[in-house]
Amino acid sequence: MKLLQFKHFDEIRLGLKTEAGIIDVKAASEALQLSVPFTMESAIAGGDSARAQLETLCETALTENGPSYILNEAILAFAPVVSRPQKIICVGLNYRKHAEETKAEIPTSPILFNKFANALSAHGDHVELPLTSNEVDYEAELAIIIGKTAKNIEETDALSYVYGYSCANDLSARNLQRRTSQWMLGKSCDGFAPIGPYIVTADEVDNPDNLAISCSVNGIQKQNSSTSDMIFSCSAIISYVSKHMTLVPGDIILTGTPEGVVLGYPRDQRVYLQSGDTVEVAIEQLGKLTVQMT
Repeated sequence: MKLLQFKHFDEIRLGLKTEAGIIDVKAASEALQLSVPFTMESAIAGGDSARAQLETLCETALTENGPSYILNEAILAFAPVVSRPQKIICVGLNYRKHAEETKAEIPTSPILFNKFANALSAHGDHVELPLTSNEVDYEAELAIIIGKTAKNIEETDALSYVYGYSCANDLSARNLQRRTSQWMLGKSCDGFAPIGPYIVTADEVDNPDNLAISCSVNGIQKQNSSTSDMIFSCSAIISYVSKHMTLVPGDIILTGTPEGVVLGYPRDQRVYLQSGDTVEVAIEQLGKLTVQMT
């Protein structure tokens, strides 16, 4: 199942992606008189039961002839796939070739840093370049959305705590990132965590550690790799984090970026993002996330 959030006047609504279009869950449930979760938070927290309700809604809705609650995806204004995550945890230098291109040592344990909710932005958004940086870089990343409370779990069980996966872009102001030994300032500018367009539920993703991942700027491919190059697997990351802090439903983990970022080029060849640039992150089975810099 592919879930998303979209803007409906002053409301954020839950949607289901189908071949016929996007089902407006709230409108469909009212029309069909079915009890289902109306929000992404309740869909995630509801686990298997909520997913079964949404699947029933989807099947029923698609039997109707041209209902008004099936929307044209092309005209929707997307919202971030999770509105109020308790935590946005990021992993640095988690692709072997990316560590090598930045001339960093291969980490022996996950390098964790954070973003905040102000950094969230959505598929199709315009992301404003900060006045304090002319060195904004792209980073295509696989995002994990946690589905169950996880504390002190082992790697063998870790993927069972995943609700789903999404595309993300860990936008980074490199001059701010380098200013101190803490990376947070360069990672948490407004809009610097585009995520979407969908959450693809974990049952539809064959192997999160073997997905093609890429990034393009203005149609020119910059990154092209596979999550198989990750140093720490999805299960290793989830287990590691859970042994230091409790993960809760709706938490987001960004798992690192492959080689090809601007920072990896020789200094005289670095062309950072500029106003008007369109950045697209594509991940196998998950779709394409596009934002424009302004």
